[in-house]
Amino acid sequence: MSNKEYSFATGNTKAVGASPAPWLLKLREIWILFRIQFAEVRDEWVWIVLMASMFPFTTLLFLKYFSPVQTPEVMVRIITGNMVFALTIMGVNVLGQVIAEQKKQGHFLYYAALPVSKLNFVFALFVRGLLTCIPSVVILAVLGQWIYGLTFVYSIGMIPVFLISLLACVGMGTMIGFLSPSPQLASLLAQSLMMVINFLTPVLVTVEMLPAVLQKTAYLFPTTYVAEAFRIIVTDGWTMDVARNMLILTGFIGICLYLLARKMDWRIDG
Repeated sequence: MSNKEYSFATGNTKAVGASPAPWLLKLREIWILFRIQFAEVRDEWVWIVLMASMFPFTTLLFLKYFSPVQTPEVMVRIITGNMVFALTIMGVNVLGQVIAEQKKQGHFLYYAALPVSKLNFVFALFVRGLLTCIPSVVILAVLGQWIYGLTFVYSIGMIPVFLISLLACVGMGTMIGFLSPSPQLASLLAQSLMMVINFLTPVLVTVEMLPAVLQKTAYLFPTTYVAEAFRIIVTDGWTMDVARNMLILTGFIGICLYLLARKMDWRIDG
């Protein structure tokens, strides 16, 4: 009996029961890993949104009533800066601590026992971070326009800008979680870094307002490019400056994926 069959659609003969193409297996693996990550946050999404939105929203109101200058440029900077703030709370602070704690408890030993690609697993974590960040960023954008009486310029370019920016910040949080030797150090590093990248980089202020040293070090952090891209895309639409920032952030995402694939360990000592 022949183990081949003829396809009238393609005119070719293929083996019956042949295994799927490698790229299809990779997609299936990513989909399964994503569903696992989605199940972990599905029951906590209300608290995630509230936790990620409360602090930036409070800062938004504070700057609304106590800022002496309310020009359109300043108002846009305040709104987009707090959108970045909401992004770093979940993408850097919370995600880094969650990954470090799960690693300490041995959650990832299960994945280490499976024929799962580290790169695909990291990508699934990136998508998880993306899902937890999107609601708070959107909420801050909507409330910010309403509170300050502004209307953003909407364009199709917002989609890649927001996605790439979110992934860049999520990459920082993932690296902190996996590369930190302990959950305590991950928590300290994530919270300290969140304060630095939000208040000592041109997120809520202009780069000229920072000391000379911070003006140079600010460009080491992706939030500098995220904040600039946010400000431009909501006022002028897609420009060459936005494209430049997206190229830099894409490179940062690639570096994060490379380092995690090479340096990531499934377990923690001690």
